[in-house]
Amino acid sequence: MERLARRLGVPDAVVIGLGSMLGAGVFVVFAPAAAAAGGAGLLLAVALAGFIAFCNATSSARLAARYPESGGTYVYGRERLNPFAGFLAGWGFVVGKTASCAAMALTIGAYAWPERARWVAVAAVVAVTAVNLRGIGKTAAATRALVAVTLTVLAVVAVTGLATGHFAVSRLDGFAHTGDRGVLAAAGLLFFAFAGYARIATLGEEVRDPERTIPRAVPVALGIVLAIYLALAVVALGVLGERRLAGAAAPLAEVVAAAGFPGLAGLVRVGATVAVVGVLLSLLAGVGRTTLAMARRRDLPAALAAVHPRRQVPHRAELAVAAVVAVVVLLGDVRGAIGFSSCTVLVYYAITNAAALTLGREPGRKLPAQLIAALGLVGCLVLAVSLPVSSVLAGFGVLALGALWYAVRRR
Repeated sequence: MERLARRLGVPDAVVIGLGSMLGAGVFVVFAPAAAAAGGAGLLLAVALAGFIAFCNATSSARLAARYPESGGTYVYGRERLNPFAGFLAGWGFVVGKTASCAAMALTIGAYAWPERARWVAVAAVVAVTAVNLRGIGKTAAATRALVAVTLTVLAVVAVTGLATGHFAVSRLDGFAHTGDRGVLAAAGLLFFAFAGYARIATLGEEVRDPERTIPRAVPVALGIVLAIYLALAVVALGVLGERRLAGAAAPLAEVVAAAGFPGLAGLVRVGATVAVVGVLLSLLAGVGRTTLAMARRRDLPAALAAVHPRRQVPHRAELAVAAVVAVVVLLGDVRGAIGFSSCTVLVYYAITNAAALTLGREPGRKLPAQLIAALGLVGCLVLAVSLPVSSVLAGFGVLALGALWYAVRRR
């Protein structure tokens, strides 16, 4: 079997995790989540999504350290549960994250050139794929630069919102009329913004000393992003209020404008475009690696299992994924893709936690890893079925089609 080169250390892995998470939640998901959960409900939803992500990240890190190869839960499910569990996880990840890639590409188009959003999105997919094909070292370097720009812009938004006198603590009150179910639905949507930490695990075959690097990089990346999301959710609600935030097409740009700096809104739009390019860069890399792992075991066409002899990247898998994303971009829409992706990826992490439950106890841990995995398993399933009905039907429908394909292929 052709292997990928191990070139990434802890800082590179953290940066790729940050690049996968920062952007999507801040620039896309806050508005529909606020509509579902209300003011205080949005903050609870961010915290709940972050807690479920922590459980999943802990399970992912334990498994990735044990099985340091490309594929993530596709590999863990096969090794710890059974081949079908692994296939269902891999199928859900590839399909769901392909939808995520399309959503991110469409967001780039909407911010950069709204009148030609779809064609800009296709161009972004082509450009990002070209970077990924040059090797994982180039992906990490490009992501590092994009994350630096993103953090700068988000800091400008936070400081502007808090320092200009337009922030009001009273706006942080209130829940949507949907109550607890609204908070769960919002948490399911917001989970879309946290799921990027798995990119570290799916790149496990390219990480140096994975038993040490992966368990360190995953919680660091997740903790940084959770703090940023909570801070920005407070700022956005405190400046805009629940109703205005729920109806905003570009929430953070509107925060800056409402704070009395409409000239900075253009900067925020540029920052959003840069941030989402970073998300797309890491997303496409992760989907390509899972496609590679499934092709190696003939769950996808074996031709996709090739590794480029010089660049050491799964070039055929990445080109195939990019082609599918380009088609979805021309046919789909952002919000539908987010709900669908959240549903299938939550099922993926439910399988992650189920696999982690088979690892047994680890001495010396303050909080038992088995309890974390059990909470993550239940939490993922609850959030998945709490999403909007259309997202649940589409997500489980596609998973059922994958299961049917698996049964036919086995037969």
